[in-house]
Amino acid sequence: MTELHEAVALGDYDLVDEILRTGRCDPNHKDVDWHDRTPLHWAAAKGQSELVKLLVDHGAQHCLRSDVGWTPAHFAAESGKLGVLRTLHSLHAAMDAADLFGDTPKRLQEIYGHQDCSRFLETAEVESRNYRRTAAMKGIPLDQRDEDWELKKEELEKNPPCSQENYTSSAQKKNRKKRGKQ
Repeated sequence: MTELHEAVALGDYDLVDEILRTGRCDPNHKDVDWHDRTPLHWAAAKGQSELVKLLVDHGAQHCLRSDVGWTPAHFAAESGKLGVLRTLHSLHAAMDAADLFGDTPKRLQEIYGHQDCSRFLETAEVESRNYRRTAAMKGIPLDQRDEDWELKKEELEKNPPCSQENYTSSAQKKNRKKRGKQ
């Protein structure tokens, strides 16, 4: 975990700002010990909208994914952080990206029961798709693809680490328990 990851996880805006201004840490560094989470993933999970904006202003990419394909929006949805979801949406982050298991941020909030996020994501998913479509028609390049994740996903699909039955997300496990299946 880098100094920047730690400062973001603690929610220390001033320290994060200093680290970013001095260039001591890469805002897009994926911490392999923490499942490829970037500082932006931590800010989203903790509900730190101002840190999300600060990180993006200093080059953090909102399209980067964790080891199972979670974007910052997935982390915000899991935690019910509506303010962060609104911030990410305003920055044109993909609000409908599916993880390795096909779960979108909207699906995660459904599993975890965050109704306020549900209403927001209903609209945000459509607006996100429309924005991408309009940008493509106008030839506007978007930062919506994590090349490292795409390569990792291809490798996992070719050589799964274990059976799909055993390799499930925490959201899938929680959903199974809700339905009474173990």
